[in-house]
Amino acid sequence: MKELPIGVQDFEQIRQDNMLYVDKTGRLMELISKGRRYFLSRPRRFGKSLTLSTLEAMFKGQAELFRGLKAEQWVEEQAKHPLPVLRFDMSGMNASSHQELGEALINELEDRGDDYGLELKTHMNAGRMLKSIIRALHKQYGPVVILVDEYDKPILDNLTNLVGANEMREVLRSFYAVIKSCDEYLRFVLLTGISKFSKVGVFSAMNNLNDISSDERYGDIVGYTQQELEDCFDDRITNVSERLEFSREEIFARLKYYYDGFSFDGVTRLYNPFSILQCLDKASFSNYWYESGSPSFIVKWMREHQIQDPEEYRHIVVNGNDFISVQEIEQADAASLLYQSGYLTIEKKEEQLLTLDYPNKEVLNSLSSMYLKLIYHVEDYALLGNEIWKALRQSDIDEIVRLYNIAIANIAYDDFTSNRNEFWYRSMFVMLLRGAGIISYSEPHTSKGRADVVIQFNNLVVVLEFKFAKDSSEVEKKKLEGLEQLQERGYANSYDAEGRKVISVVLVADDLNRQIVI
Repeated sequence: MKELPIGVQDFEQIRQDNMLYVDKTGRLMELISKGRRYFLSRPRRFGKSLTLSTLEAMFKGQAELFRGLKAEQWVEEQAKHPLPVLRFDMSGMNASSHQELGEALINELEDRGDDYGLELKTHMNAGRMLKSIIRALHKQYGPVVILVDEYDKPILDNLTNLVGANEMREVLRSFYAVIKSCDEYLRFVLLTGISKFSKVGVFSAMNNLNDISSDERYGDIVGYTQQELEDCFDDRITNVSERLEFSREEIFARLKYYYDGFSFDGVTRLYNPFSILQCLDKASFSNYWYESGSPSFIVKWMREHQIQDPEEYRHIVVNGNDFISVQEIEQADAASLLYQSGYLTIEKKEEQLLTLDYPNKEVLNSLSSMYLKLIYHVEDYALLGNEIWKALRQSDIDEIVRLYNIAIANIAYDDFTSNRNEFWYRSMFVMLLRGAGIISYSEPHTSKGRADVVIQFNNLVVVLEFKFAKDSSEVEKKKLEGLEQLQERGYANSYDAEGRKVISVVLVADDLNRQIVI
């Protein structure tokens, strides 16, 4: 088996070390042949950096790296006239102020100048230095290729601080505007990032960029398709199947459930490449994407805007034209940020309407974990989740409720929202389950209506009906209402034929005492 390129984003290293590479060079040739100025938005850990690294090797004519790939002949021809490439990675510019960002850009440009042996004048700002480098390279070598990775990172790092974000935006506006002014010297330009903010200057001053983020022709330019998973990872699937003692069919089904479902055009479905590589290497289905470092600015933003529950964004419908168009930082809404950062994806596309949802189990569980940790500050939620697993193995509902009450008790007074209701307690419970990786559904459809929560665990199904009581005096009344509802609507009947043990339970939230009563 070939080594998996875990954490490796350099195309040259992957090819020289004979690591596994999913061939995207055919799609990149198509991109080059049909245009010259592009923008691509994708979530982190989705292959953007490797794509830019591959393009750099293509334009430099590094033919030995493309043996056996779709672009082999194209690169062999390109090797006769290699082009200079300026590649910038904004994710490495950890600047806390616009002054530091300006200095970081200058340092990066000096390094690029050194790569080509250029003698640059001192005391120039970043914009003037970039223009000087482009013109010098064009004079010596020909048309220049510019590749920018994570163009928006300095802005996103300050998203909850609009003053700081705007200061970063102005620095980047001046820098990126130079690219437009040097158009006559450029062969190819590709900027990648997570977001698309119009005021950054890239999409106002650089109005010649073709945004391919939702273009069906390039829907699979990054990420793995089902066909690529089956064709390129066949031996790895067999290996995981043997290690876990599951059939290959079950491994494929679990991979799809955990890591598939991303769509940026409403047609193409993709696996998260980072998570696939990790899972196939470790033979374990875990939340690798979240564990690699999640963009906490999203949760902080949602908390500031009093958005308390990830369930609010399930199956929401938005206007496609407005949703994917450029937005000001000040106008960005939660759904847009969740989509651009990879937490929401396009579930369905009908004419101009897009239905959004979480793409898979990993993302939904990860967002639940992020809420528990960063919004509600539930201490030891992972440990509580492990104890819930043990309780489910014993079908011990009383113990599960006890553990949930511990989680509620751990929420600080300032984090305990004032507008609590049945939905709040139910959502907290579901987040705790999902954060622990337990399969749970909120308001799943049945022939008799919607149960509040359904837990599926091995050979056990638990159907839960939540009720809300202002204080202990209403608890018994609400419990009777819930029992009558479970009996009349027969939510559990839908699962009787599956041969699993089915338990129906009413949980009453005693709000005054901040606890669940069974």
